[in-house]
Amino acid sequence: MRIVGSGCAIVAVGSLCLIFVTTIPAQTSSPNQKETPMPAHATGPFDVKVTPQDDKSDDPLLGRMSLDKQYHGDLEATGKGQMLTAGSAVKGSGAYVAIEKVSGTLQGRAGSFVLQHSGIMTQGAPQLTITVLPDSGTGGLAGITGKMTITIAAGGKHSYDFEYTLPQTN
Repeated sequence: MRIVGSGCAIVAVGSLCLIFVTTIPAQTSSPNQKETPMPAHATGPFDVKVTPQDDKSDDPLLGRMSLDKQYHGDLEATGKGQMLTAGSAVKGSGAYVAIEKVSGTLQGRAGSFVLQHSGIMTQGAPQLTITVLPDSGTGGLAGITGKMTITIAAGGKHSYDFEYTLPQTN
């Protein structure tokens, strides 16, 4: 390893002195290294069934649901997961988190991966982040990374836009 840059910081906390040293390894290039794959997009509709679970919570603002999805289009797959929800006293405000395992075929590559959902709604204005869990891909989807957005159109029709990256196949 050749050091091409370094940094040092000395931090005094009371009578304790901490020293942090960082190094940056030299970048090496090899003609055998693979190029970083470009992001790809998958789009299509999906059907979702959300079923409340029989929890014995005495708080009506907290809930747990099961997710059962059927993805169509570029992603032909099923999604199975669990969702935790929280409401608030203000109408249109709440949050949810979910974990969903997606199994099927993504543009011809079969396997599975896990999605992590994190959603907040503030007085009807949604913010949603859906991210592929690192290292969760299996089969032809091993190494997948990405983010998904969901659109709910008038009438409750759901669709997805999935920006993802997969390692090159030989």
